[in-house]
Amino acid sequence: MSDDGVRIYEVGPRDGLQAEETVVATDAKLTFIGLLADAGLREIEATSFVSARAIPQLADADALMSRLQRRAGVRYPVLVPNERGMQRAIEAGVDAICLFTAATESYARHNINMGIDESLAAFAPVAATARERGMWIRGYVSTAFGCPYEGEVSAAAVVDVSQRLLELGVDQLGISDTVGVATPRDVRRVIGARRDAGIPPAAIACHFHDTRGTALANVMTALELGVRCFDAAAGGTGGSPYAPGAAGNLATEDLVYLLDREGLDSGVELDGVIEAARFIGQQLHRSVSSKVGRAGGWPLG
Repeated sequence: MSDDGVRIYEVGPRDGLQAEETVVATDAKLTFIGLLADAGLREIEATSFVSARAIPQLADADALMSRLQRRAGVRYPVLVPNERGMQRAIEAGVDAICLFTAATESYARHNINMGIDESLAAFAPVAATARERGMWIRGYVSTAFGCPYEGEVSAAAVVDVSQRLLELGVDQLGISDTVGVATPRDVRRVIGARRDAGIPPAAIACHFHDTRGTALANVMTALELGVRCFDAAAGGTGGSPYAPGAAGNLATEDLVYLLDREGLDSGVELDGVIEAARFIGQQLHRSVSSKVGRAGGWPLG
């Protein structure tokens, strides 16, 4: 990636599907992941090794990862909630994992049934095992800009959890606007506090939901602050089942279009992402809701 490059971390197969009412078949998920890789995406979060009772949409994690045709140069991280999930991931041949906590106590308890301290303590042996095996590790900090149970979130709380995740050995922090409330002012406040605390831009990815239509404005602000990795889901699917009203990740096709027009290279081909978005829309029995998914790129043709 050049100095003008941006990494897009695709979350459609995991975060995009986990809260959908429709359960997508394993074969269709594998096709979806293949289309995303065809489009040039090189980080595709594939699934989650959580309890099938908790997230039935991802109950096929073991089968999916055992059947996935991994491509050279593509990373397929999976969400791992605990040591049992880690063992399943190891058996499935996973080489990249994600840990998941929050900047607020209430959301952590609703989402993973543990407080922040408990979650970090539970993640310590998981992270140690991952490091021993040479796995890449991402640590999500949910509700970094607002919490459905506690309201506004302080930048200090986000920095505290971020630093504790880095101490566990994570390679990247996913700073997440779980309920889609952030505006550019919030991005400057939270990402600026990270900078002041000495957390380097290279360790940061931003996960913006487009619930209130501010995701792309937040991306532009984060770019100005040195962030060069952004999460997105093809078709703008997803949201958290534990965050009421948190509909819709930033659509990958909308992000790719913005970056292309701004002259920032992501290595991702827009038409390919639109094809993937339309495919998963068909599986969910609805049309693509993203702006670029409907209008296409520019110039036309």
